[in-house]
Amino acid sequence: MKTHVVKAGEIERNWVLIDAEGQVLGRLASHVANVLRGKDKPNYTPHLDVGDHVVVTNAAKIKLTGRKLTQKRYYSHSGYPGGLKVRTLQELMEKNPEEVVYRAVKGMLPHTKLGRQQLRKLRVYAGAEHKQQAQSPQPEEA
Repeated sequence: MKTHVVKAGEIERNWVLIDAEGQVLGRLASHVANVLRGKDKPNYTPHLDVGDHVVVTNAAKIKLTGRKLTQKRYYSHSGYPGGLKVRTLQELMEKNPEEVVYRAVKGMLPHTKLGRQQLRKLRVYAGAEHKQQAQSPQPEEA
């Protein structure tokens, strides 16, 4: 038997809408990462981007387990001495809840050129409204 290798012309990309309301952050992020990579498709190929576009809504209404709101920290550095900025998950959820979901999904994708290409297909919105109405994304359960 010969192994079928997917060619660029055979890749079919769909738009998927995922509602994050009431979802646990890590479980949601791993599901979104699998859809972005295309691991839910029968023609999955590890070295090609065969995944779908994903629109995540209601990012402000995700659930967190344990004491992550106060204990989990996000770090960013400006590159200058003393330029380390540390924020808790609670501060980031109040200011920018889309960033929390985006960073969680980013951590579950490969840290390569392919992973960056797959991450470009992710759109995250804090509320129920999104700008991808024209693409008519199909709702999917996470």
